[in-house]
Amino acid sequence: MPVKEPSSGWLRGVLPLALAAVLAQGDQHGYALVQQLAAHGFGTIRGGALYPVLGRMETEGLVEARWEPGEGGPGRKVYRLSDAGRARLLEETATWQRFSDSMDRLLEQVTKEE
Repeated sequence: MPVKEPSSGWLRGVLPLALAAVLAQGDQHGYALVQQLAAHGFGTIRGGALYPVLGRMETEGLVEARWEPGEGGPGRKVYRLSDAGRARLLEETATWQRFSDSMDRLLEQVTKEE
């Protein structure tokens, strides 16, 4: 059975954290971010979902963007996680882990009841 992609509601909620986690590994342009997220099981993320989130993160000072010339093509915007973004990533990671632990305990009860 094929793996089901996460619902759009879940994706909207976790996309900033996921993007920060990928950018913590190094600077990336949009297409590379989409590829990295797909490799981690996020399915296909469209530009209409990706770029508004990156724009908000840039406005909040969590990411920095710069234009790089393209090799034989148009230039592209490359994103970097800022120091404030790294600090937020650490905070949100701890919050996510607590939430995930709570959900695991709750869902454990469901499987025990079956």
